[in-house]
Amino acid sequence: MNLRHLSIAATFACATLPTAALADAVTLGADNVGTSFTVSFDGYSGGTSVDGLTGQVTYTLTAVTDTYYEFAYSVSNTGSVDSRISSFAFNVNPDISSATSTGTFSYTTLDKNYPNGIGTVDVCFKGSGSKSCGGNSGGVATADTGTGTLSLTFDGGAPSPITIDSFYVRYQSITGVNGITSASGTGTLTSTGGTINPPSGGSTSTGGSTSTGGTDVPEPGMLGLLGVALVGLGFARSRRRTRARPALAA
Repeated sequence: MNLRHLSIAATFACATLPTAALADAVTLGADNVGTSFTVSFDGYSGGTSVDGLTGQVTYTLTAVTDTYYEFAYSVSNTGSVDSRISSFAFNVNPDISSATSTGTFSYTTLDKNYPNGIGTVDVCFKGSGSKSCGGNSGGVATADTGTGTLSLTFDGGAPSPITIDSFYVRYQSITGVNGITSASGTGTLTSTGGTINPPSGGSTSTGGSTSTGGTDVPEPGMLGLLGVALVGLGFARSRRRTRARPALAA
């Protein structure tokens, strides 16, 4: 087989295959006032999963005005390890100009770095007024729940709809785990009474309770089979072209 054809086929296969799953997302507009959705969280530190660190946040859209979206939130620390959820965060599209909150997490920060390698998030809600987006005190201890409200304000008027995705929480005061006193968690959308806006390849549901884990990434075995098929196709085409060439005159 011609190495040139093999190289082209392999390059095409790599360029067309997905490499990572996309984050869960929820799309809500003015018609969705009263809608609730729940996000469940794991726990990890330095790339290592921490068993027993779990949390859950439920959001309910309570109002949409000319300038802002308002939600009620309920944050539960559902883990079996002693810890404290000190903040929660997410991204918003389109961009917000400001955010406010009340209740257990009554401090907000925009466009700051979220700890544990997560990077910049659009907005985080904290149990303390520390400069850190993760928060250093306050929040919700294991087996407890904290509630309040939050609002997202937009320049030039509130758009409809908006999309919220990339959900995170921060754990502090962890005890009983060797060498780990703080960690982060990434959220998975587990139920909604509104409209799920899934990544490409997912399905959209409106109303009722829906479970989603984002976009499925093909298994390595399937990727290998697809690559072999593409290489074989390139080889077959090469042989057909060779047979079709007229013989040169002597």
